[in-house]
Amino acid sequence: MTHNELAGILKDKFGANVSEVSESFGMPEVHVEPSAIVKLAQFLKDELGFIFLTDLCGVHFPESDKPFSVVYHFHNLEKNLRLKVKAHLSGPEPTIDTLSEVFSAANWMERETFDFYGIHFTGHPKLIRILNVEYLDYFPLRKEYPLEDPTREDKDDRYFGR
Repeated sequence: MTHNELAGILKDKFGANVSEVSESFGMPEVHVEPSAIVKLAQFLKDELGFIFLTDLCGVHFPESDKPFSVVYHFHNLEKNLRLKVKAHLSGPEPTIDTLSEVFSAANWMERETFDFYGIHFTGHPKLIRILNVEYLDYFPLRKEYPLEDPTREDKDDRYFGR
């Protein structure tokens, strides 16, 4: 199965829920509506042989209209095919359904994504912080704070090419 055939199958099966199909760095990439992620993952596993969830992570683009994304990497080991799936989320408390019922490996990866980005996974069996302390009142990988202190007077921008 080629990348184009895979994209065609997903577009035919999920229609408007698959908004964009492209290829980046030799890997097919599909953008999916968050409401369809569980059905898509189940279809990939049962019908297309993508039995391995390689990775699941969060991304924060603060200037975007949907500032959060959850990125999934699926792998078909028999045919050596990989697929990247992105689901874009909005709102102050971004939410998406859990994949832990479909792929047990998603359990800890979703907890890590919640811990660092604050993305809530509906239906997750134990969505609590996994690496940070429980009383931390912010999410460390969100881009909510400036990288530099704007009040610094000891820094000369000429030395930094600005």
